[in-house]
Amino acid sequence: MPTELSPTARALRAMEILQARPGVTAGELADGLGVTERAVRRYVGILREAGIPVESTRGPYGGYRLGRGTRLPPVVFTEPEALSLVMAVLDSHADDVVDAALGKVIRALPENVGRQAAVLRAHASAAPDRNSARPDPATTSALVAAVAARRRAVISYRTDSGGEWESEVDPWAVVVRHGRWYLLCHSYRADAIRTYRIDRVRAVRQTAHGFEPPADLDPVAAVEQHLGTGWEFATRVVFHAPPEQVAPWIRPPMGRLEPLGAGCVLVGSTSNPAMYAQEWLASVPFGFRVDGGPELRAAVAAVAARFAAAVARP
Repeated sequence: MPTELSPTARALRAMEILQARPGVTAGELADGLGVTERAVRRYVGILREAGIPVESTRGPYGGYRLGRGTRLPPVVFTEPEALSLVMAVLDSHADDVVDAALGKVIRALPENVGRQAAVLRAHASAAPDRNSARPDPATTSALVAAVAARRRAVISYRTDSGGEWESEVDPWAVVVRHGRWYLLCHSYRADAIRTYRIDRVRAVRQTAHGFEPPADLDPVAAVEQHLGTGWEFATRVVFHAPPEQVAPWIRPPMGRLEPLGAGCVLVGSTSNPAMYAQEWLASVPFGFRVDGGPELRAAVAAVAARFAAAVARP
């Protein structure tokens, strides 16, 4: 910390650290403040004199923490923090509710900080992302609560093709990926790991049954791995190029790419064969053959017929 900070400023900084890291040691607090451990005790004393209970525990696992019921001062943003918050909201293409909440935050900021944030909000804009999908906040909150409580939930789900079903799931994690929110879970309906788009979850009901997620769970990696599994229509596409050339063009929701002779095969599933054909396969710059399933073959045939008609001589 800069040496010109006053004792009061360092005491307030100490309180921020205690709030963010309960149980912080004297040495860690000293490093955070840029002072000695002896000075740390002086700043802790300033906080206590101001009526802020700071508890301390001796021993190898001891440290400082704020006492229960401590009333903390309002959150204060620095100018970079405030501008970063506005940029994050703009980048996420927020809806009216989030935009209104951002307006309240900006109005509560000190004038010198809020002015810059308000200018950025007023004069910057973001192009809409047609691939993003914002789920219902109440549904998302219910799933996050089930994840945090490690309680099994019953979800009602509507697929992209309009089908609806209900299933018990162990909700392992909620993951945001490229503007879409996913529930990573074990589905008892499928008896397998599944990733479900939360914007398609119609209802959530938490049960009394507990669960334990895998000890080595990496939610983001697991979502990437399972995005292309478990949908209604099976897909199998053989590419006439080696996997190292094809792989950069394959998105995780398309399935799993495996070597096959001199080429490779993409095995997966989809709920929307038309999108799979015209948005995903059509962008891959290598020859391929659709081995299955019939829905994807029909969708690719329709795209091929449309392209052929576009270049046919009148």
